[in-house]
Parts: sequence; C-alpha cells; structure tokens
Amino acid sequence: MKKCISLLLTVLLLAACAAVPARAAEDAAFVPVLRFIAASDSHVRAENDVTADRIGRMLRQTYALADSGETYQNLDALVMAGDLTNNGTPEEFDKFWAAVSSEKRDGTQFLGVVAKNHDGWTMNRKDMRAYYTALTGEAPDFHRVINGFHFIGLSAAEDDSVHYSDAQLKWLKAQLDAAVADAPGRPVFFIHHEHNRNTVYGSSTFDGWGITPFRRILRQYPQVVDFSGHSHYPLNDPRSIWQGRYTAIGTGALAYSEFTIDDVRAYDPPDCEQTATYWIVEVNAAGDLHLCGMDAVAGVRLCEYQIANPADKANRDYTPLKQRAASRPPVFDDSAAINTEVTEPGTVRITVPAAQSTDRTPVVLYRLTVRNALGAVVNRQWVLPAYDRADPPKTVAFAQDGLAKGTYTFLVTAETAYGVRSKALRATVTLDDGADGVKAFVNTLLRPLRRAAEFLWNRLIGRYLIRR
Repeated sequence: MKKCISLLLTVLLLAACAAVPARAAEDAAFVPVLRFIAASDSHVRAENDVTADRIGRMLRQTYALADSGETYQNLDALVMAGDLTNNGTPEEFDKFWAAVSSEKRDGTQFLGVVAKNHDGWTMNRKDMRAYYTALTGEAPDFHRVINGFHFIGLSAAEDDSVHYSDAQLKWLKAQLDAAVADAPGRPVFFIHHEHNRNTVYGSSTFDGWGITPFRRILRQYPQVVDFSGHSHYPLNDPRSIWQGRYTAIGTGALAYSEFTIDDVRAYDPPDCEQTATYWIVEVNAAGDLHLCGMDAVAGVRLCEYQIANPADKANRDYTPLKQRAASRPPVFDDSAAINTEVTEPGTVRITVPAAQSTDRTPVVLYRLTVRNALGAVVNRQWVLPAYDRADPPKTVAFAQDGLAKGTYTFLVTAETAYGVRSKALRATVTLDDGADGVKAFVNTLLRPLRRAAEFLWNRLIGRYLIRR
C-alpha cells in the first residue's frame, strides 16, 4: 500500500512540474554532479503545527524528482539556514529533528545552522547550540566537503551579547581561504540565517532584515554563494537572487511569506501561511548552478534560474542593474477590461483580469489610481496578487469607498519587481448617489494624514520595533 501511495505522489508531482516551462534548449546538456535542498525558517512549534509536515513534504518531493533523473539520482544534502523552531524550546527542536529524520535518507547529509532569533528565544545560546549538537550530532558551525564542493555554515554565537563573535569571523575567513585553495574555480557555499544587508529582497536597510558582520569578508571571495533566510521574502521574486562581488540567494521560508510594498514593510497578507518555499540546487562539473524554486504545499515548481559558475567574477548576470534593465512591462489581454460595481452609495468594487508577464518573472503588484472629473487624484491603492503561490488569482479586486457624487476615472496597472508597469486599463463611472457629504469631506481631509502616519510608522518607527 505504501509503495502505491508513494508511486501516486511521484506521478502527481511530476505531472505538476511538467506544467512549468522546461529548461531552455541550450540548458538541456546540464548534468548535475551535486544536488541539495536550500531552505530555512520552518518555525516548527511543539503542538498543532503544519511546518513539521512541510519538511517531510519537501524531502519527499525532492527525492521523487531526484529519483526520476536520467543522469543523477542523488540528493546529497539538506541545507537549513536557521529559525528551525518558533520558540527555541527543546520540544520544538525534538519535533524538528523528528520531521527531518523520518524522511531523510542515509545518503543525504544534514547541514543546518541555528539562529539568534527564534532558535535562541528560550535557551541561552550556549545551551541552544549544545542541545542542537546533542540532538543532531552536527556542529552548529561547520565546514563540509561534498562531491568536491565546500559548504561552510555559521550559527549564532555562544555569547548572548554578540550576534557573531570575532572568533567566528576569523574562523570563517580561514575556512574560506582553505576552500578556495582546495577547489579553485569552484563555487563555495556559505550558509547563515540573516541576509547580508542590501543584497537580496528583504535585506535592505529599510526592510530591516539584513546584517553587516560578513560584509568585509565576503567581498574578498567571488566564489561565495551565500544562502540566507530570516526575511521570509519570496524566493520566486527575482530580487531574491543578487550578484555583486559574490552571489547571495534568499531561501524564502517554509512557514509563511512576507513582503515590503512601497513604504509598507513586514507586510503579511492574510493568506501568507499558505506557501512553503525552498530551493532545489543542482551544480554541474563546470560549477554552473541550476536553481529550482519549489512550493512544498502545492508540490510544484515556481521558478527556475541558471547561474554561470559564480567563481568567475565575470559571470554576473544577476546584478540589480542587469535585472532591472531586463525587466519588461506586463500586458493585459486585448479583451481585458475593468469591471466596476457600485455596492453602496459612494463605494465601488473594481475588478480586473490578471495581467501576463513578458519576462518570465511574476507580476508582483497591481496599482489603482482614482481621478475625479477635474483629473485630480482622489486616491491610490495597491493589491498584492499572491505571486508567491503556485496558484495566483485569475482576477484582482480593489474596493474604493467614501466617494461623493460625481464622475470618476479608474486606472489599473500591473507591475514587475523592478517597478516596470503595464499600460493602464481605464474605466469611468458616474455616481448619482455618493457617500454622505460630511463623510466624503472628512475622508478627503484624513486621507493625506493617514498616508503621513503610515509613512512615519514605516520609515521612522515601525522598522525599529518589528524584529524577528
């Protein structure tokens, strides 16, 4: 019976993955010599938590894909970049390790780090590191060589007064030097929890999820491919791959997704817990990387990237400038139109069909602009279209209330991660029965005040108070 269920799951998974565009013809000769999972932020809880189950799903899905490979069937490692637990209790660590152990095969090495954040909330960090080692049999700081490729991991320091100690940073540099000397011309994988500041999506100074201790060291090593989590920002957003003096990759999260939209940071949409994302990373003999972004909940592929051997600093196709230059405006179908419905006096529901990407990256935002009969802007809104999920909605809806009697023009645009916008869809509506005059007047006065308050919260206050 178990074999039948396993076979059925494999068939369903492969059928779902077949819906994603295959690799380009020029990539057909990519033959892996190394395959590993890169994931983070499982936030396993002691009771009634789904993320422990997601770890099992992730492993089963990846083994199914590996087993179906024509040239390479191994899953060599499971890399977990911190926040393995939600509160850092022994019970949560036990549950995390049980989820891993129940599905991990003998040929797959576990390479994990524990974080200052959730993993360190209950025990002091010295005890946290000791408990992790006793449970898993693995050191919280490690240097491992798998199939000739070096993996270096760094957990939060034993000393609760520092994030990473000076001794750890010296150790990191020594390990990088040893890795480069042993395998010149090959990528070196570095795993830690928090993003390096101002690299991948979620790491900016405004986002607040980036740190700086590794900056001076990593700039010296173009070979480094840095995997980090912490922000929960979606991995299928193209900004989650960054290249500069080295390569940085955000791991998404197994627990839930988060975003920064304009001046709104740490935005968690109502359905943010419906996703669980992770990377399947393949490396060929030339050191090229193939990255497959997966959704463990739906068991489907979200995105694919191929990165030419990053050890060669000339291979930098994913710099922010190049990514922005390559971004193309989304398009609405020729038949697309705005549907408007007056649901009550002064309130209009605006619905549009989803736009289509023209550059193989997702449409990440829709914007609504409302103008009155004089052409003045009455309001602006945005809607996040759940692009981090395997099944983004086919339509996008806005609600505009507090409108007085009069004629209004609604304009809707779709937008890429780099702010490139589609042509606007337009619709004009005349309201014969508007909102209460006093209410409409008050709304008009309060709208800029609300925007100013939101700006102050997000720019000057909120980002210092909201910390994982």
